[in-house]
Amino acid sequence: MSAGFPTPRLRRMLMLYRLAWILGLPLIWVYLRRRATKDPLYGQHLRERFGRHQPMPGAVWVHAVSLGELRSAVPLIRALLSRGERVVTTHFTPAGRREAEKVFADEIAAGRLRPVWVPFEYRWTFANFFRAFRPKYGLVMEVEIWPVMIVESRRAGVPLFMCNAQYPSKSYDRDRQKAPARADLMRGFAGALVKSDLQRDRFASVGVAPIEVTGELRFDQPIPPHLTAAGIAARDWIAPHRPVITLASVVEGEDETYIAAIKADQGRSLFIYVPRAPERFSDTTQMLRSAGLRVAERTEVFDADLMPQGAAPDIDVLVGNSMGEMYFYLSLADRAIVGGGFTPHGAHNVIEPLALKKPVIVGPEIHTIEYPAVEAIAAGVCTHVTSLAELSEAIRADVTASPEQIDAFFHAHAGAVHRTLDAIDRLTTR
Repeated sequence: MSAGFPTPRLRRMLMLYRLAWILGLPLIWVYLRRRATKDPLYGQHLRERFGRHQPMPGAVWVHAVSLGELRSAVPLIRALLSRGERVVTTHFTPAGRREAEKVFADEIAAGRLRPVWVPFEYRWTFANFFRAFRPKYGLVMEVEIWPVMIVESRRAGVPLFMCNAQYPSKSYDRDRQKAPARADLMRGFAGALVKSDLQRDRFASVGVAPIEVTGELRFDQPIPPHLTAAGIAARDWIAPHRPVITLASVVEGEDETYIAAIKADQGRSLFIYVPRAPERFSDTTQMLRSAGLRVAERTEVFDADLMPQGAAPDIDVLVGNSMGEMYFYLSLADRAIVGGGFTPHGAHNVIEPLALKKPVIVGPEIHTIEYPAVEAIAAGVCTHVTSLAELSEAIRADVTASPEQIDAFFHAHAGAVHRTLDAIDRLTTR
C-alpha cells in the first residue's frame, strides 16, 4: 500500500466492511439461492465467486457489474481484442454475463475472452482471481465502488482504473457531506477515465488522480443492423398509421406514472413498454391489463426471428418481454421515453435512441446521466419533463428535433474508444 492509502478513517471502515462480509456469507448464499429460483444462472459457476478459474494470464480485466455496464464496454472490449489482447469480464448479475456470452460468443470459443462472476469481497478470493488471470490492468465501468476489489488490486500491483466514469451530483454531494470514506476509497484507483470536464473536476475535488477526460463510450456502440431492419419492418405492420412511442428500461416504482400517461393518450399512439428487469415481464403485462389497456407481448406477436405472427393485433401496448432487443424496440418508435427518471435512482442512458435519430423524453431525475443528458437537452434533442402533466404534454406534442439535428449532436460526442485507449496507454506506461 502507498503512503496515505488507506487513510485511518478508511481502515476503520474496511475492518467493519470485511467483518460484515464474513458474518454475512450465510445471507449471501440465501440471496443467491432465492435469486436462482427465478434465474438459475445465479446458482451456477459458484467456484468463480471464490476466484477459482483455469489460468488465463496477462488478460485485460473489465468489470461490468450488469447489463448496462457491459453494453457501454462493448466497443472498448472490441478495440482491445483487435489489439490482440485477451480479456476477462467480471459480472455480478446474470444479465451482464449473458450479454457478454452473446456478444462475444466467437471470442469466447477462440479462448480470447472469458466472462466470469466477480469474486466475493474477500482478500483470498481476489488473491485466487489475480493468480489465475494476472491482469495487465483493470477497468471498472461507470462508478462501481467495491472496497476489497480496490484495496486488493493495489496490494497485488494491478492498476485499477475507473472507466467511462461519472460522479453523479447526488452521490457527490452525499459523499462530501455524509460519506467521506467512499471518497477516500476512490483515491485507491490508479486513475480515472471520465466522461466530461465537469466529472473531471468532481473527481479531482475528492483527490482522485490522475484523471483523463475520454467521453462516453456508449456513443461508439455498434448498432445491430438486423434489429433495426426488423424494427422498421415491424412498424409498417403493427402501426402503419399511428405514432409509436417506446418506453425503454422502465423500472419498478414508475409504472403508475407511465400507465397514467398511456391512458391519457389511449387510442392515439401505440406504446412499446420495455421493463428493464426480465423478472418484471409477466407482472408488467398483468399490471397494464389490469389498468384496462389492450396488451400483447413481443413473444406472442413476433417469432424468434422478429417476424410477425398472424394478423396485426389491435392493441394499446406491446410489452417488450425479451432481452437484447432494445434496438428493435427503438426502431419501431417515433420517439423514446427513457425509464428510471421518475424514481430517485435516476434515468438510464439516452444514447441508444439518439443513435437511431429518435428524440428522447426523460423524467425529472437525470443525475445518473448528467452527461450527456444536460447537453442533449440544451441541443434540443431531449425533452426533460418533471411531472405527469408535462410527460403527457410531451407525448402529444409534435416532434421538433430533426434526424439531422440529432445526428449532429451524436457525432459531436463520439470518439470515446480512441480517447480511452490513448489514455490507458499513457497511464499504464508512466
